[in-house]
Amino acid sequence: MPRIVVIGSTNTDMFVVSERLPGPGETVLGGAFYAAAGGKGANQAVAAARAGVEVAFVAKVGADTFGSQTCDGLRADGIDTTHVGVEAECASGVALIMVDSGGENLISVAPGANGRLSTSDVDAARDVIRGADYVLLQLEIPLKTVRHAIRIADDTGVPVVLNPSPVPSEDIFDMVSSVAVLVLNRSECGAILGRNVDGIEETMDAVGELVRRGAGAVAATLGAQGAVISEGGSSRHAAAYRAKAVDTVGAGDTFSGYLTASLAERATFEEAVDRAQAAAALSVTRAGAQPSIPRRDEVKEFRRRPPTSR
Repeated sequence: MPRIVVIGSTNTDMFVVSERLPGPGETVLGGAFYAAAGGKGANQAVAAARAGVEVAFVAKVGADTFGSQTCDGLRADGIDTTHVGVEAECASGVALIMVDSGGENLISVAPGANGRLSTSDVDAARDVIRGADYVLLQLEIPLKTVRHAIRIADDTGVPVVLNPSPVPSEDIFDMVSSVAVLVLNRSECGAILGRNVDGIEETMDAVGELVRRGAGAVAATLGAQGAVISEGGSSRHAAAYRAKAVDTVGAGDTFSGYLTASLAERATFEEAVDRAQAAAALSVTRAGAQPSIPRRDEVKEFRRRPPTSR
């Protein structure tokens, strides 16, 4: 079975859902509260596992209830947690999320143990990385660790999918130009390039520039407008699957996990993007990050429906 290694963050997401998002200094009443497993790395690991491939996860959690619940949940999805370390004197990561009635959200994260994931932790997983078909990375862990993971994957001949989110203030073109596939949204395109990117045409231009500056294949997601994809220097727009959004939290992570799993199964880039878009569309119809991630059979059935009904 194809195997990927996800190196990244894990959080417990705490949600407040209300009619609208508050402005600066404003309090909005009437919201409902719930908690769910999240974190970009863990979300993407779960998405890849539910897409049908073997997944090993490299991460750090705290020695607390959130950490033990996180590991239990990952193992329930069949994910190998051998390399999920426990930091005795640090809390697990937590994300506070506000969601409005249209599914838009605001997120603030306390990284906790995620900030302790080190280069030595990645070194300890070298043999697992060597045996993988793909390595999947994000930027909710220290950049030094991400760069080290990319070097190890490169040394062992394993292609890397990078989701450069959240985009840091420092230049990351050394990472962008070192990976096989770059997955990001248009805001992240703009943040990396230092300019505003809005709409399909501007995203096409931004993707073209990322390719010229060393990126391999690129998938830039546009939410309900679909995605701009580029492979081999040729860019095109891929239309989205239609879905009524309840909660967009985790949709991008669902896309990244399904895309990487599909590539590990030797799908073409275009086919992998289509499958990832279908999975992301299904995810926004449900609340929560990991609870919203669909399983392989659901995505397969969804893609079979006539375009007018999906």
